[in-house]
Amino acid sequence: MTDSHALLHQAERQCQQRGVRFTPIRRRVLEMIADTPGSLKAYDLLDRLAAEHASARPPTVYRALEFLIDQGLVHRIESLNAYVACPCPEHAHGFQLLICRLCGRVEELHLDEVNAQLFRRARELGFCVERQTIELLGHCEACHGAAPAF
Repeated sequence: MTDSHALLHQAERQCQQRGVRFTPIRRRVLEMIADTPGSLKAYDLLDRLAAEHASARPPTVYRALEFLIDQGLVHRIESLNAYVACPCPEHAHGFQLLICRLCGRVEELHLDEVNAQLFRRARELGFCVERQTIELLGHCEACHGAAPAF
């Protein structure tokens, strides 16, 4: 779990510097994601948001998520179809996610050399990368003893 207060403050500064609107709904969606250990699915977000705002509908949540992803404040976990707050949105480069299958904990890595190798090889093959997602599923140190042996 990230420090949501610091993350929200940083998000406000970043949006102000970029000249984009950090609306109350966008702020609340980010706060809900940041306050959740692990990741959060869009419909879980919608349920929580609807409890506070009767007018909240799926497009409301998806638009907020799209904005937060575009601003680098949230990552979509493709394999889980869920979202997690970015603990360091100032890092503009690619990232990798370690996802614990048992407790749902998500750790973000910034192995720039991995990204550089991938992009270099893609260029060599004439491929233009638009987006990347690197997810490593397994179990965290805390769950190591509870993980089934393979």
